[in-house]
Amino acid sequence: MTEELTPAEAYAAARRRAAEEATALAPFRALYDFDLDPFQIEACQALEAGKGVLVAAPTGSGKTIVGEFAVHLALEQGRKCFYTTPIKALSNQKYADLVKRYGADRVGLLTGDNSVNSEAPVVVMTTEVLRNMLYAGSQSLRGLGYVVMDEVHYLSDRFRGAVWEEVIIHLPDSVTLVSLSATVSNAEEFGDWLDTVRGDTEVIVSESRPVPLWQHVLAGRRIYDLFEEETDHGGRGSGRREVNPDLVRLARMENSRPMGGRDRRRGREADRERERRQRSRIWTPGRPEVIERLDAEGLLPAITFIFSRAGCEAAVQQCLYVGLRLNDEEGRARVREIVEERTASIPTEDLHVLGYYEWLEGLERGIAAHHAGMLPTFKEVVEELFVRGLVKAVFATETLALGINMPARSVVLEKLVKWNGEQHADITPGEYTQLTGRAGRRGIDVEGHAVVLWQRGMDPGHLAGLAGTRTYPLRSSFKPSYNMAVNLVDQFGRHRSRELLETSFAQFQADRSVVGISRQVQRNEEGLDGYREGMTCHLGDFEEYARLRRELKDRETELAKQGAAQRRVAAATSLERLKPGDVIHVPTGKFAGLALVLDPGLPAGRANGHRGFEHQDGPRPLVLTAERQVKRLASIDFPVPVEPLERMRIPKSFNPRSPQSRRDLASALRTKAGHIAPERHRKQRSAAADDREIARLRTALRAHPCHGCDEREDHARWAERYHRLQRDTRQLERRIEGRTNTIARTFDRIVALLTEMDYLRADEVTEHGKRLARLYGELDLLASECLRDGVWEGLNPAELAACVSALVYESRQADDAVAPKLPSGRAKAALGEMVRIWGRLDALEEEFRINQAEGVGQREPDLGFAWAAYQWASDKGLDEVLREAEMPAGDFVRWCKQVIDVLGQIAAAAPRENSTVAKNARKAVDALLRGVVAYSSVG
Repeated sequence: MTEELTPAEAYAAARRRAAEEATALAPFRALYDFDLDPFQIEACQALEAGKGVLVAAPTGSGKTIVGEFAVHLALEQGRKCFYTTPIKALSNQKYADLVKRYGADRVGLLTGDNSVNSEAPVVVMTTEVLRNMLYAGSQSLRGLGYVVMDEVHYLSDRFRGAVWEEVIIHLPDSVTLVSLSATVSNAEEFGDWLDTVRGDTEVIVSESRPVPLWQHVLAGRRIYDLFEEETDHGGRGSGRREVNPDLVRLARMENSRPMGGRDRRRGREADRERERRQRSRIWTPGRPEVIERLDAEGLLPAITFIFSRAGCEAAVQQCLYVGLRLNDEEGRARVREIVEERTASIPTEDLHVLGYYEWLEGLERGIAAHHAGMLPTFKEVVEELFVRGLVKAVFATETLALGINMPARSVVLEKLVKWNGEQHADITPGEYTQLTGRAGRRGIDVEGHAVVLWQRGMDPGHLAGLAGTRTYPLRSSFKPSYNMAVNLVDQFGRHRSRELLETSFAQFQADRSVVGISRQVQRNEEGLDGYREGMTCHLGDFEEYARLRRELKDRETELAKQGAAQRRVAAATSLERLKPGDVIHVPTGKFAGLALVLDPGLPAGRANGHRGFEHQDGPRPLVLTAERQVKRLASIDFPVPVEPLERMRIPKSFNPRSPQSRRDLASALRTKAGHIAPERHRKQRSAAADDREIARLRTALRAHPCHGCDEREDHARWAERYHRLQRDTRQLERRIEGRTNTIARTFDRIVALLTEMDYLRADEVTEHGKRLARLYGELDLLASECLRDGVWEGLNPAELAACVSALVYESRQADDAVAPKLPSGRAKAALGEMVRIWGRLDALEEEFRINQAEGVGQREPDLGFAWAAYQWASDKGLDEVLREAEMPAGDFVRWCKQVIDVLGQIAAAAPRENSTVAKNARKAVDALLRGVVAYSSVG
């Protein structure tokens, strides 16, 4: 029975309800057919109170609700809201969602491809577009009240992350920032930085998934739970999670699998039988088998992550080959209807080139691939069909995990290793969380499932570590660029720009890391005061006396090292002169005594025609000792030079492996040279005895007042401690100096180079600098120099497209063995000139200490896409272009769009007078924007 409220309580509750209904949040909540989670309500209330928010929550938890509330607030207040995303596909998806809710007249879209209703009160855009608007001082920024930064953890991305920080730093103070992030372990640190640069910011962290996630391992015919839970079935509790002992036993059993015994004749059949039984339980199931197993368990739809495009395509073919069907006739018909509708604009002659019919067959069966090499239209169709439940098995690369709204009941990981561009490396806990975060559809599934396929050598404990680590730290990748430098100096002047850069998250993190080191320096300085007191001498300055002692010791050590080095060189030189048949005396070591040289063992390249065993670390002679042992000696056995005592002929029949041969030759050696006494090596006079600096220091030491102190050695011990601690403290101070103002120092070097090249004059941006300010891209300075030197003048649109492709394209393989095919004539000459200009810039960057390894500077232009861009801009057919480029359609479209983007920048930046570049850049855009490239633009 419900307890009745007192009149006072009822009145207070009514007041609360009335207050809630008067807020903007109440009508916003009514728009949804489900109640908001506590973290969503908390974030929305903070927003309505005028605060900025950072929301860190797992994938699929609904953090975009907070971004949508910012849109709602902006429209209610008559202000603008910009909703930014890291990728165009996400922008297109969010645009479609907002249009559905607010209507096409109130929502716009701005990406590199599209401009739809750009002056609308709500505009969805990629983050780069907003950055460019801020630098250009766009009129569209007027009336801007809110900016939503979806997937803000992208600022860790080493290639594009700087853009997020630029936007956060440069947004007007009047704009409220809504930052939506994956669960990161240092959300509070990031929130503190936002509080510093943006003002009052509420940090809301939610680590609970809306749909519980079960972790599994599929081995053979059985699906094992990864954890033995001591909590309820949903796994929502906080009980201890132990690795399933069945999995541990499985791993132990596989690792002890017999690999062949010593006595192969005994028990061989028993071993084979045991291995057969083990194999019947442990194997990695094939891809079709995995899908069939998941289907039988009711775990579809599923996304299988395969870290290879070719692997994704092969997986679909394998499923088709075995006749796998996941759709009924009604589903097949609906798929065909949707696909034909979405691809109606693609010319029929292109469909065969794009592999349309094979793709359609997979879709009709409910199976598809999803990767960056696919045509964007094809990927979008796969996403739509998957969300509608008409595609039930998707094989995808990890790019699918980057925010596309495509949740599944299950996620399958084939392997826990992927190629990171340089080597095969284990996936990180953050990557594992991001990938498995797709499992479990809110409002549809009671629980989600992450399934890892068993692989030989798998460690269940390692997998449990990946699955148990829910968060990863957010690390800034911010670095100044040439374009950033001229834009900042133009808007704020050099001094203010430097101060702005010091407010970056990168510098904030560097400064925080310095705090602990600074405390250690402080403690060291207190220790130095104590040591200084301990070494105080009443006779004079003991610090000065200790310095003389230290200088004397350092000089003696230096001379001793020089002497040892000279002896080693003399010994090595004497070993190099040895020949087979020389009788020597080994001066020291385990094999000291008489020996016969069988092989001098000279270093590579110094064998003097002798084809003996070669070594990189000095001569290593092979000798026969008087005790009948054949051994290869090292330089350590010869601390002093060695001279031959005698010569002996080595019989051609001598076999070092034959005991008889060794015995006979050793006997001959003793007979020939056993009576010869080795020449004793006379010790050379020490260099220190004749060194003037040592004599001076010893005289100064004896003349110092502290030399006669009775407590001299006690003081010296304190002085030595003082010196060691002082040396450590200076190292710490150098580390602090290296971390503080790092961003500003890089900016200073960039400004110095740009001043040298006449892009900047103090706080003034020259005409060349204003042109550079309009060029955004990795090779911004190279593009500007090409315009400055007129490299592209006189090129037709197709030739210009070929040249501009070198500014954006990067081969997937770092070192292509075959030189790329290039268009002939003017385009080839212009590309050659671009490479020469890059060489000049590279030398300048080295002079000004601008380091590409740190993410700053100009990489070498890549000519690998020039021929494809030239062919396509010359109106060649898709079949011919793709065949010659040996490139998937999706990659081709993506690179074409990037070339189009930079051509647009060049058209805006190129000189207006006495130049054909701007006009031909616009023509090149039109020439490229056709066929697959044009109809892949969603808007």
